[in-house]
Amino acid sequence: MFLKTVEINNKSLVAYIVAQDYRTADVFRRHGIGYCCGGNWPVDIACQMQGVDAYKVQAELEAAVRTIHVSNQLDFADWDIDFLINYLINIHHRYIKKALPETQQLLNDFAKEHIKKFPYLEELEKQFDLLVKQLLPSVKQEEEIIFPYIRQVAYAHKHKEPHAALFIRTLRKPVEKTIYKGHETVTDIILSIRKLTNTYNTPENVCINHKVVIAKLKELDNDLMQHLYLEQSVLFPRAMAIEKEILDI
Repeated sequence: MFLKTVEINNKSLVAYIVAQDYRTADVFRRHGIGYCCGGNWPVDIACQMQGVDAYKVQAELEAAVRTIHVSNQLDFADWDIDFLINYLINIHHRYIKKALPETQQLLNDFAKEHIKKFPYLEELEKQFDLLVKQLLPSVKQEEEIIFPYIRQVAYAHKHKEPHAALFIRTLRKPVEKTIYKGHETVTDIILSIRKLTNTYNTPENVCINHKVVIAKLKELDNDLMQHLYLEQSVLFPRAMAIEKEILDI
């Protein structure tokens, strides 16, 4: 949705800013400033009404619209395993922990007011609830069990520890039974959400809040696809290969 270059100043209308870039909605929502049907106030007036510093809000808006690109030329397969795990935790896991509850609340609040007009929201809420219940425990399991074990295996391999095989347990079985199965479940849910939202295309003439909800879902989808790829196609196969090499020595 609408990621257009937008000039932000204190005289810009709140609704106009969000209509140009959905990411600014988080800033206004954080400060209690309405941006949908009642968002036809300039930023400075809206901030004054809420008793917040307009210059602080403007700085946050400018930060929100700053786009950071990750080059397609990055060869994740060549990254050190520790670095790759840190990347997954600090980029993707941190994003999930923040975005999931925020998007869920945003979706639930919107559905309460619009579910009669848009009946598909009922099933969308159910699918998103399933996504939350699947992802958050999975992230916890990875950080507390799977990732520490992979670090241990990689360390033992790198330092050629003579007794490494004694503490190596089979990674393939828990990964296939829990992680890969969980990834399949997440993918199925995302496909359902795409279908329900017409691949994140809103009907014509809907309100800005509707567009923001759908855009947030698309943003989450995009992040999850890279997240799952890095784990399933890069990290876990490399860890299994190292484990096998240690056991074959």
